[in-house]
Amino acid sequence: MTDLRVAPFLERFGFSLSAYDVEKITCALLADMHLSLDVKGGGDELMLPTHRTLPALIETGKTAVVIDAGGTNFRSCLVSFDAAGKPMIEGVRKKAMPGTCPKEAFFDEIAANLDYIKDASDTIGFCFSYGMEMLENGDAKILELSKEMKGKGIVGSLAGASLSEALVRRGWKKKARIVVVNDAAAALLAGFAGKAEGKSYDSYAAFILGTGINSAYIEYEKIGKLSGIKRLENQIVVCESGSFSDLPKSVFDTELDAASTTKGMYTLEKMCGGVYLAQLASLMLDRACVSGLVSEKAAKRLDSSGRLSLSDIDGFLHTRSADNALLAGVSFAAMPSDFDALYSVFDALIERATRIAAAAASAAVIKTGKGKDPSRPVCLLCNGTTFYKTHDFEKRFRSYVYDALTEKRGIYFDAVSVQDDIAIGTAASALGTESV
Repeated sequence: MTDLRVAPFLERFGFSLSAYDVEKITCALLADMHLSLDVKGGGDELMLPTHRTLPALIETGKTAVVIDAGGTNFRSCLVSFDAAGKPMIEGVRKKAMPGTCPKEAFFDEIAANLDYIKDASDTIGFCFSYGMEMLENGDAKILELSKEMKGKGIVGSLAGASLSEALVRRGWKKKARIVVVNDAAAALLAGFAGKAEGKSYDSYAAFILGTGINSAYIEYEKIGKLSGIKRLENQIVVCESGSFSDLPKSVFDTELDAASTTKGMYTLEKMCGGVYLAQLASLMLDRACVSGLVSEKAAKRLDSSGRLSLSDIDGFLHTRSADNALLAGVSFAAMPSDFDALYSVFDALIERATRIAAAAASAAVIKTGKGKDPSRPVCLLCNGTTFYKTHDFEKRFRSYVYDALTEKRGIYFDAVSVQDDIAIGTAASALGTESV
């Protein structure tokens, strides 16, 4: 943030970058993680044990139907692994996620999307990107819906059983075995199943920043809230880090929360998730126009520009020059001072999101307790369009995570990407046998 007018403007609305220190947020997240693991409901993050570990063997020569029900898109395909363990993906299709509708209609629409691969396999890997209580039988109870999704009867239902019933209604002949997995756990498994040949890791974690935000890691210690349940060694834990609330909130954050369908919830996600960043940018732009941060000429033109999208912000920031800059169709060629001011406003928004995201990812890696040997780092799989496409995000993120992990704690990590990661990880969960 370089424009000297912007810091006083942001501070007037309670938005100060100095309040978002990566180290402090990382420590606060770790404390919350410990509370949530010790006692159910002890902290903000759900810290959901998955009752799943890394598979010792991924079945080869068998195909799984794979579903990825994300925050925005619904993807489906067929996945198998060859004798060398290389994944093969066929029949990929993408559609919009079902909208607001009751439980039965919601799962019926998912089943209808699978008509083109009906009965292609008796094994289905179902990635459902929302808070779930994973069950030992491979199903999961849906605990909450985030990313502004809602639907009567969905919360509290069993994802796998509900889909199975819908498939029967659609005329599936085979009784499918459905293994449900969260997107963060699927991403972690993709780091394992899709790792480059010759790579060796001490442990695995995952970080997702797309429509929403989440992280997962492998827990090697006793989980207190599972007292009385047979302990599973080295199981994957999904953090649901977007639920963390102990963060300073600006006027913009308060206004966004008040207008959301999940008031008082998902504080961290509402500061980072792609579905919310554009909303925050629009609120900040409105205040910039009415408070005099930009000229009357710019304010008048921007007043009719409509709501901003994240691609609007990215395009604006990528330009770096007023001469070619556009924001929701408004040219800044003759308004260089206004370009400078808004560039600094939006850059501050992305900077804050990066710091918070880096803290969430760092906390997950730290919680593994691994990565002390540089020859065997922790594999941190990073996923999400917001992560990879948002202006300067990945570069800043890597720098902050390196500082939090390697510089401050001597923890080595390898931030990686795997093409088709969610599909591969979901298939590995469905076709995986035994455990290490």
